[in-house]
Amino acid sequence: MGKIFLEYIYFNYLIMKKENIVIDDFMKIDIRVGLVVEATPVPDSKKLIKLVVNLGEDYGIVTILTGLLAHFPEPTVFSGKKYLFLANLASRKMAGIDSQGMFLAADGADKPNVIEMPEDTPIGAFVH
Repeated sequence: MGKIFLEYIYFNYLIMKKENIVIDDFMKIDIRVGLVVEATPVPDSKKLIKLVVNLGEDYGIVTILTGLLAHFPEPTVFSGKKYLFLANLASRKMAGIDSQGMFLAADGADKPNVIEMPEDTPIGAFVH
């Protein structure tokens, strides 16, 4: 199969309704509030932003890569702000860098809508 066809299949998988899960599966997900300490474009990448994120006492400082560079060409807009992260996602190497979680955003009409948390939300707060 060609690369474009595989990307089409993957994209449709991402947006289609998922199968139901039981509460035990949901309880495995650990979504936390994280403070972006630093945000920089990944060298030699047209898509990736490297975020250095403080996820609080349980996880500490982690590196999380996100493919939002095309939508946010100035990654520093994320610095010093709090967002939602999937904290317990298995580490994955992208562009030679270990990504230790996932930045959460909602699909928007023209670009992803990032979920910025209020300033008074504690770093590391668990999302129920």
